[in-house]
Amino acid sequence: MTDTASVSLKTSSDGDDGRPPVVVRSPRRRSRPGNPATRWILRIIAVVYVLGLVALPVGTVVEHTFENGLDPVLESLRNPDLQSAARLGVLVALISVAINTVFGVGIAILLVRYRFPGRRLLNAIIDLPVSISPIVVGIALIFVYGSGGWFGPALNDLGIQIIFATPALILATVIVALPLVVREVIPVLEEAGTEQDQAAQSLGANAFQRFVRITLPTIKWALAYGVVLSLARSLGEFGAVRVVSGSVAGESQTLTLFVNDAYQEFGAQAEQDAFTAAFLLMCVAVLFIVIIALLRPKEQKK
Repeated sequence: MTDTASVSLKTSSDGDDGRPPVVVRSPRRRSRPGNPATRWILRIIAVVYVLGLVALPVGTVVEHTFENGLDPVLESLRNPDLQSAARLGVLVALISVAINTVFGVGIAILLVRYRFPGRRLLNAIIDLPVSISPIVVGIALIFVYGSGGWFGPALNDLGIQIIFATPALILATVIVALPLVVREVIPVLEEAGTEQDQAAQSLGANAFQRFVRITLPTIKWALAYGVVLSLARSLGEFGAVRVVSGSVAGESQTLTLFVNDAYQEFGAQAEQDAFTAAFLLMCVAVLFIVIIALLRPKEQKK
């Protein structure tokens, strides 16, 4: 008996040419290479690796957060310093994401659709925040905007404080999260090409109309994915903001800084506050993972 999964018949459309049907054998599905035992060993190693690096620390945070019940957690949530840190962290993240969205899309369009001197250098500089430590970013901001920096004295004369204030937190967060939007949008623009944009331009559409009607619908899922990644990165930033903030409770302390400072203090309540804040950050991270999982298939279909 012939295997129907691997054999198909192909005949002429009218059947009057007198030739017998041609039997076309499609290739059989190849079995997965390798020993089954090897595959199982690799799977076990991967599971143990993920559990050790992710599940175990996350479980430890949850255990320490709720080890004394729900009341200590609610008490920590009423801590004014924690609430202030959460508000400041959200404010800095939202402003940073808004800035990175506008400039990220603009830079992506500039790199994909235009050729100019220094284009490769600009393309390399965008990836610089990923390559260097966030602490270096913070130190660089101090050299530029600090009291002894390039612009620090002039800003101090105008009564403008950058370092150890909210503007420094925003600048540091913008720098470390900028590549996330740009690198998500660039591949989509390159794949889409410029034919539709040129056709719309030949029909009289201006730049804003072309962006709203052609470019934005093309990149919307990639942009949404980049915004979510940028928001998650901004909320979880520690190194750069640690250097430029001063970490003053109620003034320049974000939630990540609050976790670090509270955990270094002595006392059960300070430790409870640290784990509660860490649990909040973890819940936000899980939420972003879910959002990214929902956005990713839509982006891939485009």
